[in-house]
Amino acid sequence: MNRPTLYVFAKQARRGRAKTRLARGIGETAALAFQRACLAATLRELARGPWRLVLCGAPDAAARSRRLWPSPVPRRGQGRGDLGARMARALAAARGPVAIVGSDIPDIRRAHVRAAFAALGGADFVFGRSRDGGYWLVGARIGARARRVFRGVRWSSAHALADSLASLGRARVAFAATLDDVDERAGYERWLRPSPSVSS
Repeated sequence: MNRPTLYVFAKQARRGRAKTRLARGIGETAALAFQRACLAATLRELARGPWRLVLCGAPDAAARSRRLWPSPVPRRGQGRGDLGARMARALAAARGPVAIVGSDIPDIRRAHVRAAFAALGGADFVFGRSRDGGYWLVGARIGARARRVFRGVRWSSAHALADSLASLGRARVAFAATLDDVDERAGYERWLRPSPSVSS
């Protein structure tokens, strides 16, 4: 089996251009700092996994700039189209198992991604659900089968996962762990709170 490919989708960390929903709740400076910190932590965590890690940046011109990204991992642009078109194109370009994750999931760990790839042993696609109706991961056992999926999906809504599943037709689908991204102030405040200590 070919070595799995893992794409991290990220927008250029630029004031007023990324994490705009979060910025409306906490301000542009805090949103920008969160975006940069979370992307750097995500790349550090996932760079040591048993997969080929690729950072897919947007816009494409920014993806080619060495000074804009916090890690020396290979980079490529996301290309044109809505999120579904960009994800389908990335999945279809991979040989063998492939997955895409976002860059704003603070709790993501290598074990979560390993489990998602393992689930593809018995499924055509795998999703990591988020509690807001979206998902933090999507993967395909054979990337080429993803060419025509994700059409008609209502992105950035509570319907994103349901619409994406509907676009797959009769494909076999597995689910990975449920993790949350940070798009709103409430999620940001949960991230800021320290985990409760466990008494002995």
